Amino acid sequence: MAVVTPRVFVSHLAGTPVFDPNGDQVGRLRDLVALLRVGDRPPRLLGVVVEVISRRRIFVPMTRVSGVDTGQIVITGVVNMRRFEQRTSETLVLGELLDRRVQLVETGEEVTVLDIGITQLPARRDWEIEKVFVRKGKGAGLRQKILGRGAAPGKGGGRGEALTVEWSAVTGFSLEEHGQGAESLLATFEQLRPADLAGVLHHLSPKRRAEVAAALDDDRLADVLEELPEDDQVEILGKLKDERAADVLEAMDPDDAADLLSELPEEEKERLLALMRPEEAADVRRLMAYEERTAGGLMTTEPIVLRPDATVADALARVRDPDLSPALAAQVYVCRPPDETPTGKYLGLVHFQRLLRDPPFTLVSSIADTDLPALPPDTPLPEVTSYLAAYNMVAAPVVDESGALLGAVTVDDVLDHLLPDDWREDGLHGHPAAGPLGGVRPGRGADGR
Repeated sequence: MAVVTPRVFVSHLAGTPVFDPNGDQVGRLRDLVALLRVGDRPPRLLGVVVEVISRRRIFVPMTRVSGVDTGQIVITGVVNMRRFEQRTSETLVLGELLDRRVQLVETGEEVTVLDIGITQLPARRDWEIEKVFVRKGKGAGLRQKILGRGAAPGKGGGRGEALTVEWSAVTGFSLEEHGQGAESLLATFEQLRPADLAGVLHHLSPKRRAEVAAALDDDRLADVLEELPEDDQVEILGKLKDERAADVLEAMDPDDAADLLSELPEEEKERLLALMRPEEAADVRRLMAYEERTAGGLMTTEPIVLRPDATVADALARVRDPDLSPALAAQVYVCRPPDETPTGKYLGLVHFQRLLRDPPFTLVSSIADTDLPALPPDTPLPEVTSYLAAYNMVAAPVVDESGALLGAVTVDDVLDHLLPDDWREDGLHGHPAAGPLGGVRPGRGADGR
């Protein structure tokens, strides 16, 4: 049976109420932000522009959008209330694509864009533009008609035939193939993994590296920074505006953000911490208080924490989060409230395999492994390594003297500190995805595959 993916026309979303998971209205949708790509590849949606109660317009990434409907939009997570500023690589769907004059590829005939159809990719949280609703001939004030009356494809006033076509059936939107602007580079390397894109950035000139970094969205830049050598990280962060730098640090894993901040001068470090959300800054400060090569200095403060009355079904729902690394998703930690680290008393952990073996209604407290010892935060790196090897673990709980869970050490962070200090730079110099100037090597497509 074919999987049917939802499709929504953006004219119906203008002014749609935006709610948080508790059902409280955050604001109203005013636009959608897209990234145009080279050739006829459909643009990817980066997020939505929401006008909150104070009439400030903010940006919400699509990764935080859990539901899109013509009646309402639901977002999750903490909302960043900083004012939305459009970047050069971004295109506003309602504000810049509607009413645009483009051409049909097949006939070369000029048409006017009346509406845009977006769809969610199967089994992913990504959205992209799929359809374009156009009218042949000329029209006036079409965007105002759509946004004012919500005209749907196949309806609406004006002269000329109206039809819905694939994105690839029209030309006049996408980036040009030639040129080496930041937008073109972003489109070319969009499909690369963060580590591969880090290889590309490492080989660019400082000027071009700063341009590409400035055009990346916060989450993507955070992922890439985590894969770069420390000197590249410091250079890129230093060229961002302070508020943007704080946003990127918030999007990084707390342990990686702490490592990066520790490389900065004290005054700059404190300035950026003051701009971060208090709860995010608190996690980073807590990690910076530990010695770097100890369990406390290596751990992440964001493992999956569940209360004793949570069920296997609850645990599996948390494990499915695509934003989690495989190491963090390998097990859940059962603790008494509070659920955020440092938690209440740590009771034990449940491995992912055990979750698959027990019925969904089983309480996690009844199947938790309570015999496996936890690590004190001052455990040195060699002992952390021995612990993971001895118990065949990919992550280990870190617990303080009072029995509270402070975080978890994952095997990737341990490997990062076991390898030579310059291992990232050596790897990037010989990285298969990057040529000498950051281009795609012969034989690889523009999407890096």
